[in-house]
Amino acid sequence: MNDPMRSQMAKKIGSADHIDGLRCLRDHIHEQMEALLPTRPVEQLNEQLNETHDAIIIRAIQLSEAEMARMGKGSPPVPYAYLLFGSGGRKEQTLSSDQDSGLVYSDPESGNEEETKQYFHELCSLIVKNLITTGYPPCEGNVMSDNPAWCHSVDEWGGILNEWFREPAWETVRTLLIIADGRCVYGDRGLVDRLKDMFYSDTLNHPLIIRRMIENTMRHKVLVGIFGQLLKERYGEDAGSLDIKYGAYIPMVNSIRMLAIQASVRETSTLDRIERLVEAGKLTKEDGAVYAQAFRFILRLRLMTTEQIENGVYANNGKLHSSKLTKEMTDELKSSLKQGKRLQRFVYRQTVGRLM
Repeated sequence: MNDPMRSQMAKKIGSADHIDGLRCLRDHIHEQMEALLPTRPVEQLNEQLNETHDAIIIRAIQLSEAEMARMGKGSPPVPYAYLLFGSGGRKEQTLSSDQDSGLVYSDPESGNEEETKQYFHELCSLIVKNLITTGYPPCEGNVMSDNPAWCHSVDEWGGILNEWFREPAWETVRTLLIIADGRCVYGDRGLVDRLKDMFYSDTLNHPLIIRRMIENTMRHKVLVGIFGQLLKERYGEDAGSLDIKYGAYIPMVNSIRMLAIQASVRETSTLDRIERLVEAGKLTKEDGAVYAQAFRFILRLRLMTTEQIENGVYANNGKLHSSKLTKEMTDELKSSLKQGKRLQRFVYRQTVGRLM
């Protein structure tokens, strides 16, 4: 981190000694990042922004551990790893981001299972509460570490994954895709590696799971019509807006993730996945460059989507009014969406072809 401002920012976050102080830093950083948006290259801004989110989350976890100790709960009884899912796992968060998280801990000694589980449940509840105070709203789908369904030992996670692989229902497959984006933000990365080992070793052995995954992947369509026109929101307060999140960003994220899973590519960011897929020969160098360029532009637009504070937490509906786009930006968006549509068709053909 050579940028003096980034170094200073990281130092301030790392030395915050209470959650309210961390929230003040978050608000200040939010304003700074908004000011940088028009001038910074998108990859540089995205890296700096997600680096900052990571630092804030890590400090909130550390302060939560310290609070547990002050309450007489002691230190973590076994090593653990705190995971981010969704855009956090992919290192693609916007200025606002909700909490998509989970936790994996080492298998406790026989007889200590319930005590260990209780400690981590209380720790996760505290972490989630402190992150809400810091401005990160709960995940609407309840994919959060304080939900017992997302906090387990390594052995328990193994059993749960086996159950999911045997039951290829829509919700189960959606959950498996969430796991694919999981990234260790704090703690023992080796535990996450073990979780990913179990995920990747089994996924390709279940063709029905892959079939359900491709159905999920194709669910969100690119927001461009058959005549190349942009498909805008027609009604309500968002009329005239473009759904950048679900009509541009998510279709590309899902398509690249589907290719990555089948190639056992473990990187979680979309741009890193594209790079590894090219190296593995799953995408041509030319296609990789085209898709990466399209995705960078979509990331830029995603950072421009409407931000607001609701009930003390940062929120973003993922939509951008078309009036904010210049003609050049509109043309580039159409070109990027065209590539997103081509990518979807390619992934569908590749996946279905393997299953036949």
